[in-house]
Amino acid sequence: MKLRTIILFLITHLSVGAFGFALGIYMLPILIAPTSPTVSEVARLSSGAQYSAIFKKALKGSDSFHWGEGQVSIGPDYITLTGRLAPGPDYKLYLSKEFVETESDFNRLKDNMVRVGDVKTFENFVVEIPQNIDISRYSSIIVWCETFGEFITAARYQ
Repeated sequence: MKLRTIILFLITHLSVGAFGFALGIYMLPILIAPTSPTVSEVARLSSGAQYSAIFKKALKGSDSFHWGEGQVSIGPDYITLTGRLAPGPDYKLYLSKEFVETESDFNRLKDNMVRVGDVKTFENFVVEIPQNIDISRYSSIIVWCETFGEFITAARYQ
């Protein structure tokens, strides 16, 4: 084989391999995600909500692969979303005393935040609030990708 053919072979095959790997990282969370709660389940669990907020796509730290949109309800027992999140691995839900909308803001304030729990679905979610968390002590809610250190979305609720 000619050197040119070998180089072309390596470039094309490595490119396809890299594309497949990236596609696998993107698709795996979607494939293994549990069934999303229905709108009626979310409505029932958010009926006693004390606060509400809206996740918007147009935040400074959001982009085509990291975003959220929809109605968030924060109650004494549950935090719910009627909406969607960009798919991804290892999403965590945090409460903060300050509103953040970038990775650098999140990293700067993380020590003052409280982690509520895991977000495992990308269309609607329900996260149970641990008994030791007083939601009235915080003002904002953040979805963060722990594995890759990526800001997904946030909203101010008070």
